Amino acid sequence: MPPTDPADAPPPPGSHTADPPPRLTSFQQAVVAVVTALEPGDVLTYAEVADEAGHPGAGQAVANVLRRIDGLPWWRVIPASGRLYRTHAPVQGPLLRADGVEVSADRWVGRTG
Repeated sequence: MPPTDPADAPPPPGSHTADPPPRLTSFQQAVVAVVTALEPGDVLTYAEVADEAGHPGAGQAVANVLRRIDGLPWWRVIPASGRLYRTHAPVQGPLLRADGVEVSADRWVGRTG
């Protein structure tokens, strides 16, 4: 079973975290707060995270935060279409399934078959 603890999970595809961690902007802090509050089984879209962080329309910026900050449960954030990106699916799909989220063979979240 894949790890569901963010500290044990692999980074998202395309990640480029800094060492030491960067000083976070207020936007990044807000995104981190929203994403770290997600429990196993919770799934939000990039746009929903942006909205909850107080920055509607900043979905792409949310994706950038997830690629740069270690230790976040990044796999719980998905595209608005509900279909995992082809490049993310091999890692993200099993992590979501381990969280109890249905993911179909063709990468749709919340569907089976």
